[in-house]
Amino acid sequence: MIDLLIALLSTLGALFILFASIGLLRMPDFYLRLSVTVKASVLGAGLFLVCAAIMFPIVSVTTKVIAIIFFLIITAPIAAHMIGRAAYYTGVSMWKDTWVDQMQNYLYRNEKLHAEKKLKDEQQRRLDQRSTEVQDIIDSKKKE
Repeated sequence: MIDLLIALLSTLGALFILFASIGLLRMPDFYLRLSVTVKASVLGAGLFLVCAAIMFPIVSVTTKVIAIIFFLIITAPIAAHMIGRAAYYTGVSMWKDTWVDQMQNYLYRNEKLHAEKKLKDEQQRRLDQRSTEVQDIIDSKKKE
């Protein structure tokens, strides 16, 4: 019975990893490829790890498997999000049939805020420079 369960779970894990590989070839752009591969490969790897926990019913193995699955579920989506965000900021193009670009307004707003901050910093630098010049003039007048 346990052998049948292990065979079923490992077959499902292999199928999910196969779907991730096929998705990598079939998806039209980087962002869709990233999404498909991360979701399917984490599920496939998780199923293989469950098979390992069932095959070796030792507490230390089961604990390690649970920890690995937990960290896979936590870190893989975050890593994929950061990779996708970096790709967007570096200008990796989207698929031509993508309708919604949710990051466009965010990116524009950040660029606008950055430009405003840069302008304020430049104005403050000029003001500091002028006040230093005025202070130098006042100091030279006092010396005379």
